[in-house]
Amino acid sequence: MTRKKLTKRKAPEVCPVCGEDIPRTALACPECGADYNSGWREDADTYDAVDLPDEDFNYDEFVRQEFGSSQKPGAIKTIWWITALLVIVAFIAIYFYAAH
Repeated sequence: MTRKKLTKRKAPEVCPVCGEDIPRTALACPECGADYNSGWREDADTYDAVDLPDEDFNYDEFVRQEFGSSQKPGAIKTIWWITALLVIVAFIAIYFYAAH
């Protein structure tokens, strides 16, 4: 019967999955849970920032692609102003009615 010799694997200083600092004695990343089996490699000593957007990322174009270019109707704003004024008038009326 042969036994494999267990070698203690050293955790990287920075998680290669999420970029958080990892304590020296940790068996897994405290932030994302990555460990040697799920994400650490032998050469995992630096965070490669794979999930960061490109330098030429255009936020306005991204929003337009994700949500479309239609704007919210302007009448909603007017409805909310009227509702707010009616609520204020109602509170003032209740206050004066309760004071008498």
